[in-house]
Amino acid sequence: MSHSRCPVALLAFLSIVFIALALHAQVDRIIIPAGTPEDQALQAITNEPDPQKKLAMYQDFAQKFASNPAAVAYGNWQISQSYQAAGDLQKALEYGDKALVGSPHNLDIIVSQAGIAQQMKNNAKLMDYSAQGGEVCNSFAKESKPEGMSDQEFAAHVEDEKNSTKNSCEFLEATAFNAIGSENDARTRMNYIERFTPAFPKSRFEDQITSYAMVSLSELKDTSRMVAYGEKTLQANPNSLAALLLLANSYVEDPKPGSLNKAITYAEKAIAAAKADAPEADRSHRVSAGVAHYTLGYAYLKQDKTAAGIPELKTAGTLLKGQDDQYYALAMFRLGFAYAKLNRVSEARDALSETVKIAGPAQQPAQDLLAKVNAARAKGK
Repeated sequence: MSHSRCPVALLAFLSIVFIALALHAQVDRIIIPAGTPEDQALQAITNEPDPQKKLAMYQDFAQKFASNPAAVAYGNWQISQSYQAAGDLQKALEYGDKALVGSPHNLDIIVSQAGIAQQMKNNAKLMDYSAQGGEVCNSFAKESKPEGMSDQEFAAHVEDEKNSTKNSCEFLEATAFNAIGSENDARTRMNYIERFTPAFPKSRFEDQITSYAMVSLSELKDTSRMVAYGEKTLQANPNSLAALLLLANSYVEDPKPGSLNKAITYAEKAIAAAKADAPEADRSHRVSAGVAHYTLGYAYLKQDKTAAGIPELKTAGTLLKGQDDQYYALAMFRLGFAYAKLNRVSEARDALSETVKIAGPAQQPAQDLLAKVNAARAKGK
């Protein structure tokens, strides 16, 4: 995803950072009263057609108005954009960072910097800017209503702020998400995720982010961190399907006393949240419900509640067949195991025969168990 650089012409009359203190806002905005020396200098720069001369004029502008932090911030931002246009991305990034020192809550500058970092494929810096911008984007919900302002006026103000910054906030959210998805190192990816989550609570990418976290922490074999991440996610969104499944799957493999009961609790909550039987349920929700039923059935098997596990695993198989081959194979393998344990040989054979068709981690164990079931069946004859 790319984002166009803010055109200089639209910003010709901007030089003073205006923070709406009266409304306790967290957003820096750059404006200028007409007729000030800064205004006159910027008009002269705007009228200069030569890019190199314009760059030199912005550098002079920042020095001339060095006593005005807002002017310096604006000048450095324009120098940054000039270098970006010229293809010198490293200098563009450096001057943009100088601009942010003077205007740290300015979404326009933050977005500009994120765009440069994206061009450079510098995901570490991109995550810095996205986290910084996310804090600004979340600030509206934390504003305090000023004394003397009506509830209606304050609500309108907050809504205006959200609308005016929507595109910038969505850009930062999407670029950060893409950076996470493109990161191959599990430790780095998880560090990005832990910065993304507080910056963009209730993100439109929440399920995918939680899935990335599950994969990352599985690769790192860090179960305690996985559980902590899932619990933190649920604090922000108690119905997060991805977090509920993450915790259910983590606890079902945890040998500590009480973990299986926790796995059952989270799996049941995931089944309720997925609403797979609802007419509007999409594939994602049906698969999530299938995984939750599988985990619930598996937990029952580990508690030696085999009869209780069978219907859960059968439901999982129904929901997962043709949708998620690996979880379907696991569900059929566990179902075959449960039937074999109860000496229901024909049913065990049918379930295991489904599993051996699918290449994956369940295939070989299913073949081994199927051989034993077939031998038992032959012996029974």
